[in-house]
Amino acid sequence: MKGITGVVKKALGEMEFTSAGGAINWFPGHMAAATRAIRDRVKLADMVIEVRDSRIPLSSANQDLQSHLSSKRRIIALNKKDLANPNIMHKWTHFFESCNQDCIPINAHSKSSVRKLLELVEFKLKEAISREPTLLVMVIGVPNVGKSALINSIHQIASERFPVQEKMKRANVGPLPGVTQDIAGFKIAHQPSIYVLDTPGVLVPSIKDVETGLKLALAGSVKDSVVGEERIAQYLLAVLNTRGTPFHWKQLNNRRMEGIQYESEEMHRFSLNDLRPKRRPPLPNKSDVVYVEDLVTQVQRALYATLSGFDGNVEDENDLESLIELQFEALQKAMKIAHKAAEGRLKVSKKLLTLFRAGKLGPFILDDVPLITNHH
Repeated sequence: MKGITGVVKKALGEMEFTSAGGAINWFPGHMAAATRAIRDRVKLADMVIEVRDSRIPLSSANQDLQSHLSSKRRIIALNKKDLANPNIMHKWTHFFESCNQDCIPINAHSKSSVRKLLELVEFKLKEAISREPTLLVMVIGVPNVGKSALINSIHQIASERFPVQEKMKRANVGPLPGVTQDIAGFKIAHQPSIYVLDTPGVLVPSIKDVETGLKLALAGSVKDSVVGEERIAQYLLAVLNTRGTPFHWKQLNNRRMEGIQYESEEMHRFSLNDLRPKRRPPLPNKSDVVYVEDLVTQVQRALYATLSGFDGNVEDENDLESLIELQFEALQKAMKIAHKAAEGRLKVSKKLLTLFRAGKLGPFILDDVPLITNHH
């Protein structure tokens, strides 16, 4: 992965938010207050559900809170499992088990998936505490790992189980300094009463490892404007190239990538914004689906063509960089973006990131599973 590291370092050399030593600072004031409050609250919690992004099971951990969590009963909920590579997922659950850490992959939008998580919570708590009348479970996680979606699903399940929750009963833990509303608590079990509490999403004050920062940005846990869409897209292309992903696409859908015909008037009826997560998206009509599928195929073909015709070495940073330049041009054509260079690149970057984040380029896990021997 030498090439990718070089490109990453080079791309980040000019980043305004790197301080001496290259640490990345993107810590708004409210996060500092929230982090202090969470540390205080964690002491009261009987269990913590730490939500992470399945695509970055290590990079999406809040490192500042790990020392406070290590002594707690904790379940790591790897959310967005539908976007993560299922062929590698079991290696991650095995890794966490080998560290004596409960871990469950979930999809926060699926009630059956969330019910499994809550069953595990009840099982672990009942096994551990028999005499406590009321137990508190905290949900924590960095921004955009799907914590709100999880809390909403838990709230719906809680309302089904205990309809008379006094209009969203709040567990008595007082307000959070620096955050307007107090922490909502939903009762999910009786005897003992188990309440699940929400917390704000907080990032680590500075991210020492540049690649971790880019993975968080690619998954959407850091605002695009902080890093810049182009840099995130460059990083995504570096990952796809060094992994040879376009070759896998070719094997998967050979026929689609050989060449496709479509009605050009279909192209204008659909915007990529429709892929961005919304509350209950309306069902796209057939031509919309055709357009997204089509766009994905065009993108995959452009990246396959540039990578397969490339005679450099993707492990070499200069070669990889020139390949990425070619790919930006190829993508601009494939996406039919007729703009000046800089504007075009930004549009290409935004579209590419939207496709990636919506899972349209396939399922990925960006972190590498650590060697288990290191953890014994």
